Amino acid sequence: MLKEKKYFLFDIDGTLAVGETLYDGTKELLEWIERKGGRSFYITNNSTKSRKDYVDKFARWGIEASEEQFMTASYAACLYMKEHYAGKKVFVLGTPSFVEELKGFGVQVTEEAEQDVTCVLAGFDDTLRYEKLEKACKLLFREEVDFLGTNPDLRCPAPFGFIPDCGAICGMIRDTVGREPHFIGKPNRVIADLCAKQCRGSSEEFLVVGDRLYTDIACGINAGMETAVVYTGEADEEEVRTSIWKPDYCFDTIRDLYEAVKEAAETGEKAE
Repeated sequence: MLKEKKYFLFDIDGTLAVGETLYDGTKELLEWIERKGGRSFYITNNSTKSRKDYVDKFARWGIEASEEQFMTASYAACLYMKEHYAGKKVFVLGTPSFVEELKGFGVQVTEEAEQDVTCVLAGFDDTLRYEKLEKACKLLFREEVDFLGTNPDLRCPAPFGFIPDCGAICGMIRDTVGREPHFIGKPNRVIADLCAKQCRGSSEEFLVVGDRLYTDIACGINAGMETAVVYTGEADEEEVRTSIWKPDYCFDTIRDLYEAVKEAAETGEKAE
């Protein structure tokens, strides 16, 4: 089935890169997809960066990409908030970049625990201060204030291992106020659906690639797409064996995926 893949939905952190370092094989795979007339999308749950930030980051790696190729948790959150909280005030735990992106969609953002706040929205916030957590909890002890999170990831890959992600931040708040957040990003299929809307392909032509089973692989399964896990981030073989989220393909690295899809395509071409 790999020879039929034309549209690739890649997670970024732990899949294509870690921090500022691009994994071996990533650039070659993305260039190969482009040469074959396919298209790459980037479906990250990282809400610290806007789509423009990612375009600039990929450019530093020598990879040309447009904003339309990035379906981030922050972008999905912006669309969700515009639809469900138009004209309402939202308290945001997030980076300045995320806040500015929300404002660009017309969301009324505040960093104060004001009486007319209707929702607390938490993202992966590497500018987090304890004061922000205190204000979020103060708001969420009011039952009429909704609790949303951009993504449920517990940890984010870092050059030395992992750092707390949005799911871990929301976990602190959840354990304090006794309320579960509603998550907007992966494994919610909406991010994959946004990519599919830009293409006219069948579900068999899509492949979702990531390093986490409960977000990346679950997102692909929820969207009815085949999935591939790489063991350069969070998941390992033991987790794949025990998880309810079973990928269709498993690879040690992104280079291994590149070699596999290239071989499958070449074999298919020879057979024809």
